[in-house]
Amino acid sequence: MSKVLLIDDEEVVLDSCTRMLRGGNYEVKTAMDGAKGVALAKEFQPDLVIVDLKMPGISGLEVLEQIQALDPTISSIMLTGFATVGSAVDAMKKGACDFLPKPITPDEFRLVVGRALERRRLVLETRALRREKELLREQFAAIVSHELKSPLGALQQNLYVLAEDLADKLTETQRRQLERMKVRVADLINLIQTWLRLMSADISKIKDNFQPVLVSAVIAKAVESVQPHAIRKNIEIQAGGNGHVQGDVGTLVQALVNLLNNAVKYSRSGTTVHVTATEEAGQVAITVADQGIGIAAEDLPRVFEDFYRATGTGEQGCGLGLPLSRRIIEAHGGTISVTSEPGKGSTFTIRLPALTTS
Repeated sequence: MSKVLLIDDEEVVLDSCTRMLRGGNYEVKTAMDGAKGVALAKEFQPDLVIVDLKMPGISGLEVLEQIQALDPTISSIMLTGFATVGSAVDAMKKGACDFLPKPITPDEFRLVVGRALERRRLVLETRALRREKELLREQFAAIVSHELKSPLGALQQNLYVLAEDLADKLTETQRRQLERMKVRVADLINLIQTWLRLMSADISKIKDNFQPVLVSAVIAKAVESVQPHAIRKNIEIQAGGNGHVQGDVGTLVQALVNLLNNAVKYSRSGTTVHVTATEEAGQVAITVADQGIGIAAEDLPRVFEDFYRATGTGEQGCGLGLPLSRRIIEAHGGTISVTSEPGKGSTFTIRLPALTTS
């Protein structure tokens, strides 16, 4: 049942509006001045407030302002017998979602009320979905920390001990292999720590590691990481480019790895993925273009949202790679965008502030 609060200094208006809502799924309360209406709103917690513009004491606009301060999700409708464009604009600025001139026909009144209550429902639903995404992010961070970071930490510790115990027994080749293992484990632990920072929205700490970065080196490391996957799928990666940026090498590589992994994943065997970097207008633009299945138009606006996965791709994923890339790039003061045509491929473009090296 929807709660509706009517505030008007004319008893005949309160009575007629109440009768027009009779028979609907509404609980209706009334107040004959603004101060009483605001006090009743705190107690009643309505879904919708319908308020007269001109009343003795507190005006309708002031009531709207106080209602919005109380709960900005409450829908509001302004009533007035002196309708003007200016008063309608003022009402909208104070949070009203609709504006009705008196006298009001029953059909018009019920239509506007229904529309206002639907707006309230959508606002609450959006808030609930946003909170659900936040909880998913928190749960993901906890899982990553417990299921990945802890065992990797133990593995790293054992590698240190093993290297010390076998120091005089290893061949040079074995020693190099052990060192590579230690480096890879350390990289994974650093990556997990970065993920945890990103998922908790504390991305500012990335800037603590900023330094001049050669973009071609970032591309080379990312390609090296993805190359085994590309070889298995018979996909060629062509890479090149130039430019310098100020940033954190590890996270920039990870952002690009996420794009390349997707490009390889959704490409057809025997095709080519192109990675290029160009400097233009004070920015370095890094593009990753594939000849894959593409992205449907309805999915394009949402591909950078947490946990969102496009339908009909035939591929599994957790929907975090692109959102993580977006956070990394935004932490570097840049942007990331995508263009795509189903059946022909996708092009992701990262733009970062260029670093002048002269």
